[in-house]
Amino acid sequence: MPQKSMAIGIDIGGTNLRAARISGAGEILERLSEKSAADAELVLGRIADMARLLDTPDVAAIGVGVPGRVDARRGAVLSGGYVNLASVALAQRLESMTGKPVIVDNDCNMALAAEMALGAGQGHDNIAMFTIGTGIGGAVVQNRRIMRGRATAGQLGHITVDVNGELCACGRRGCVETTSSGTALGRHIARADLGPEVSVDQLFARDAAGDIQARGILEAWARPLRAAIDTTVAVFDPDLVLLGGGLGRAAHRALGHAPALAPWYQCPVAPAQLGDDAGVIGAGLQALSAPTSTSLSVQHGRARRAVLVNGIPASGKSTVSRGIADRLGWPLLALDTVKNPFLEVLGGGDRKFNRTLGRASYQAIWSLVGDAPAGSTFIVDAWFGFQPRQVLEDHLRNAGVEHTVEIWCHAPGEVLAERYGARLGQRLPGHPGAAYIPELIELAKRAEPLRRGPLFDVDTTQPIDFEAIAAWLRATLAGDASVLSINSRR
Repeated sequence: MPQKSMAIGIDIGGTNLRAARISGAGEILERLSEKSAADAELVLGRIADMARLLDTPDVAAIGVGVPGRVDARRGAVLSGGYVNLASVALAQRLESMTGKPVIVDNDCNMALAAEMALGAGQGHDNIAMFTIGTGIGGAVVQNRRIMRGRATAGQLGHITVDVNGELCACGRRGCVETTSSGTALGRHIARADLGPEVSVDQLFARDAAGDIQARGILEAWARPLRAAIDTTVAVFDPDLVLLGGGLGRAAHRALGHAPALAPWYQCPVAPAQLGDDAGVIGAGLQALSAPTSTSLSVQHGRARRAVLVNGIPASGKSTVSRGIADRLGWPLLALDTVKNPFLEVLGGGDRKFNRTLGRASYQAIWSLVGDAPAGSTFIVDAWFGFQPRQVLEDHLRNAGVEHTVEIWCHAPGEVLAERYGARLGQRLPGHPGAAYIPELIELAKRAEPLRRGPLFDVDTTQPIDFEAIAAWLRATLAGDASVLSINSRR
């Protein structure tokens, strides 16, 4: 069987979604483009459609460049700006929808990888890059390795250039993205009472003809960017600063109105060479170079899967879990089912003992899952918020679970209190008693689902439509994203 030598690179922008099939040498073999959107589900559907159209038997993997904060090691989108994909478990769902391993990283990291391989960054070991588009992305390479810090280093678009400036999507004020992005250029043009049809090229032409107003706009756009570049040079001391993205060349030209002044922080600044292709090329090359272990190894249904039935105590998750198991025949592992025999044998204890036993039971569940044959699907009934999120992630990784979906069970705190109180006489010693009820009511106000993957919401004060849940699970685990909007509260 010939070795697969191609990848699909996807670049998610605030204006456009780009995808291309990439050769191992970084050549674009076929490309597609769609309009971007603010709605995460819409973006996911569009990039999945493009990936399917570009797919061939020679495609080994898919790489996706995402705006915002990305933990590439975990394949998790943490936050975004103009396009926020933090809520959609992007890598897992795109893998499920396409049948290919998927890696995700920040879009500027992907673009810089391409520029190092094929563009203006060739021959340089230490580079900082700004991508100027709808927003401003950033990436830093030291010794030819992308800097990540804990997860998301390199967010150069969020260097503060005016502490009293515009409110940024990140929640702070005066980030360079608010002054020197394409969106910011539009604001500068509007504030000068010029029409939205005025392009940056027209501004340069007017400036060359002596138009003071056009020069003022270009200076207002370029000076904060120069300040951000100087700060970057002071912090990282790179060999080269690159300006990429759709407006990278224009921004480089505009810097002629904002020359570097600080003698300590001089560094060559150059436009990137690959233009709008950098994102898809870098994403494709990164997907091809990623170790198999860092991707979500898809084996056509052979990966272990888990249905996470989540909710705080008395939320109805046990009823929901049993209903799903009865209809689908998948094994059910419930935290209390594992824990209660130990309470019976060992005798009850205080709340600390109960929690310790709960953690051990939780670990036992994932050990059982890990020992099951590949391709198994389990229903796991637990309140997944009783331990830190990373504990679950570690258990899933160790158990070889590569696909999860979530059923979120909930009801108002007063309803949960009534349910919990009614069951006090049936619970083994060691479980929290009536004193826990006020805490339960408060917990109901702040408890939230994991949102780790596809999510089905169940209001357990209403009749539960088990057939709808079962149908959703079958379709979702088969990769049909069209049913994700089903909600049991109908």
